[in-house]
Amino acid sequence: MIQHFLLFAPPAGEGGSGLFGTLIMFAAIFLIFYFLIIRPQQKRQKERTKLLNELKKGDKVVTGSGIYGIIVGLDEKTALIQVSDNVKLKFERSAVATILSD
Repeated sequence: MIQHFLLFAPPAGEGGSGLFGTLIMFAAIFLIFYFLIIRPQQKRQKERTKLLNELKKGDKVVTGSGIYGIIVGLDEKTALIQVSDNVKLKFERSAVATILSD
């Protein structure tokens, strides 16, 4: 009768290995997400912040909507962009997508 109960018992020493394996898998998944998604996004955000902080009068820029112009005025949150003779538009600084090089 005792032998029947031993057949259904879990193997000795394997109870905690399933938990340890699961923790290793979660750590591996987190590392993959960090290096493939989170870290590159943080790098792009730093570059974007640097671009917006380096804006100055006279820079040729393109806005996110595709408007080309020259910065003629800057405030803390806005940029005044001249798109044609006597045509100036006020945009949020964050609307500037790129700075064009000469």
